[in-house]
Amino acid sequence: MKKIVFMLVAFITFSVSAQKKKNGTVYVDHPAIDMIESFQNAWISGDIEKAGSFLHENFKIFNATSENKEQKGSTKAQMINNMSWWYNNMDYLKIERSQGAYPDAIEYKEGDQLWVQTWDHLYGVNKQTGVKFDSPIHRLYLVSNDSKQILNIQEYNNANSFRRINMSWTGKDRKNGVIYINHENINTVRKAISAAENGDFDSVYANMTEDAMFNDINYDEPRSLSELKASDEVFNSNFDIVSIDQIGYPDYLEYDLNESRTVLSWWNYKFVRKSDKKEISLRVHFVHDFNKEGKITGGSSYYNASLFQ
Repeated sequence: MKKIVFMLVAFITFSVSAQKKKNGTVYVDHPAIDMIESFQNAWISGDIEKAGSFLHENFKIFNATSENKEQKGSTKAQMINNMSWWYNNMDYLKIERSQGAYPDAIEYKEGDQLWVQTWDHLYGVNKQTGVKFDSPIHRLYLVSNDSKQILNIQEYNNANSFRRINMSWTGKDRKNGVIYINHENINTVRKAISAAENGDFDSVYANMTEDAMFNDINYDEPRSLSELKASDEVFNSNFDIVSIDQIGYPDYLEYDLNESRTVLSWWNYKFVRKSDKKEISLRVHFVHDFNKEGKITGGSSYYNASLFQ
């Protein structure tokens, strides 16, 4: 039996090793890597002519994450125009290796191809809008076998980073919803605050969803509704609420983007600490988020917690 088991293991080991097939070599140092970094440095420094000289006449760059099965890629001339745009429209432009990453050069036997893979971070601040581009960029460069020219690029990037610049572009003023001074969601917040002032905390939570999450500038992590209730119990055991007065007026913002709904409100709280009868006055800013049904799904609160000391 032992012999059979040994033979079986040996056969499996042989079968696995027999499936391996070497198809080239990966290099950490290679003339092609040096050429790619010279290309990038020329672009970032504004030497667009030098950067363009590294591109083959039939060069193409492709969006590797595109769902367009018929994309034809951008030409050398288009790539040069794109590099010029980045240099002329971005302050503090730089491209650096992503933390802990380094480029690879791969010489494939099949197809006789030379590829360079890079994992970089591209940074810049748009001159017209002030929007920051701060995003990883992964590129696959197909390089000529003499390591002197780039034949094509497959690029992987976060499209949202580009979208933020386009949406903020000067001359493209865009409305993003409506601001209300009177709205039922504002009334819901007012009624919740009034309920807290009168110690009716069941009514405070009545219009909150069970999965609501709340952020507090004084806490590192958001809190669930049950955690908020527990925190309120501790607070009420140590403090009496004297009054809560509205400052200014609340705003209800109904955004087009993501169809979000938010009430902004400002309040002045007056408390008395039970242990020593100290009176405390506290300014609080609330942000309450709503769903379509008019229920509070969460929010954020801003105040100076040191005043409770």
